[in-house]
Amino acid sequence: MPEVPSLPAAVAELRAALDAAGFTNESVSAHLGPDATEALYRGEPGVVFAACADGSELSRLIRFFLLREPISAEALAELLGSRLALSLLDATLATRLPSGEVQVALDVRPHVIAGENRLIVSDLDASTTAHVPGPDHVLGVGSASLSLLGAVPCSPVESVLDLGTGSGVQAIAQSACAQRVVGTDLHRRALELAEANLAGNGVGNVELREGAWFEPVAGQRFDRIVANPPFVVGLPEVGHVYRDSGLSLDGATELVVGEAPGHLAPGGTAHILGAWVHTAEQSWGQRVASWLPERGVSAWVLQRDVVDPGMYVSTWLRDESIDPRSREGVERTLRWLRHFRDEGVRAIGFGWVFLRDIGDAPTEITAEELTQPFTDPLAPEVAEYFERAAWLRDATTDTVLDARYLVRPGVAVEEVGVADHEAGMGFTPRVIRLTRTEGPRFSHEIDAGLRAIVAGLHPQGLPLRDVVDLWAVSNGVDSEAFAASAAAAVVDLVRHGLVVPADIAEVVA
Repeated sequence: MPEVPSLPAAVAELRAALDAAGFTNESVSAHLGPDATEALYRGEPGVVFAACADGSELSRLIRFFLLREPISAEALAELLGSRLALSLLDATLATRLPSGEVQVALDVRPHVIAGENRLIVSDLDASTTAHVPGPDHVLGVGSASLSLLGAVPCSPVESVLDLGTGSGVQAIAQSACAQRVVGTDLHRRALELAEANLAGNGVGNVELREGAWFEPVAGQRFDRIVANPPFVVGLPEVGHVYRDSGLSLDGATELVVGEAPGHLAPGGTAHILGAWVHTAEQSWGQRVASWLPERGVSAWVLQRDVVDPGMYVSTWLRDESIDPRSREGVERTLRWLRHFRDEGVRAIGFGWVFLRDIGDAPTEITAEELTQPFTDPLAPEVAEYFERAAWLRDATTDTVLDARYLVRPGVAVEEVGVADHEAGMGFTPRVIRLTRTEGPRFSHEIDAGLRAIVAGLHPQGLPLRDVVDLWAVSNGVDSEAFAASAAAAVVDLVRHGLVVPADIAEVVA
């Protein structure tokens, strides 16, 4: 009796066949064109079907795998070969319908992950067919995964922990830059799909371990920790394992943020997606800060979005295919909101928590909102932020004044004026801003004096102290008093990378 192929073996064989057929993210997008590609991401399969009416091999692959169109067993054998078609059925990657046709049973989708063409297999979702995800649903590359992928550096390290690996997306991304990766998850089915994805993408340096939170790596430390935990803020129960932790409110984010520092190697970093509640008793920044130890961590917390409790609940109900207008939707909404009211929740924030081990130094925390639009990956900024923070950690006012600086390439000066109503003509200057035109596009309001100071900075030029003295003398200003305020302003500009100390300027090269 022939041996039934395992899911990892079937995915590996399928990946080879799809690569040979040009079924990659780039090729699919080029084949569909920009409009149909956007429709695919919006979940509008009819538009994509129309773009795949030419009967070509790539069109048929898109229809079968991405649009989940049932086809005859003979058609599948013609498309993939008889042996591979049978392997997909035996490994439950495809299933026979009562009609006798064959339909894909898992989501099979090409992606570009950390610059590499990858094939990711996960549970079916509702993107192109009507489908209600079950309690044990395993996600593929969703919006949260993409958000974290863009925020984690791919610089070489020895060890990486992917906490809550799910289908293995982050572990695969890190496998190219780490000597070894450990992926953990308490969900057995997630680990099975992660194993299949590792095999399908030829990744051999990732070890999968089953267990909750940090239990599988007790006593171990890593150069980099990546975590996309089940951070949905809600009741202390588990409806869907990929999003619900069983902990009340933001307990999942609190647990990961609080315990991650104890698993960082010297100088190691953690990159965590999370959510937190807003209450009347404390600011969101104070809440997240309270989860961290008093010593040993440099933390950068970025809040990307804030939503009111009602919108938050409705969003997550739709995520599990529950109509908020249905009886079940209304009942669930009332129960969820009652819990929020009892706990004093006014809003829910979402974003990233970045941590770096700094030995025995006092913990330092910067918590800020990142609401401005930006499209560049955040990962390079995270790495540079910690270099700038390290420089500032030991800097005194004299250190800041005696240093030379590089004004970041691409920084723009914006001068905003408003119509002069009293004069009836012309414009009255209102504000001057320094704005980065790349990365997270931080912007700072400055005055004319600081603008002149920044304009006089050069990495091989005068120290800040001398630039300040020249400006003060030429403008009849007390040099000593102005120097202190200028140093404080430059510290803020350094923190956001608008200007960079010359001795670490290579980090922006």
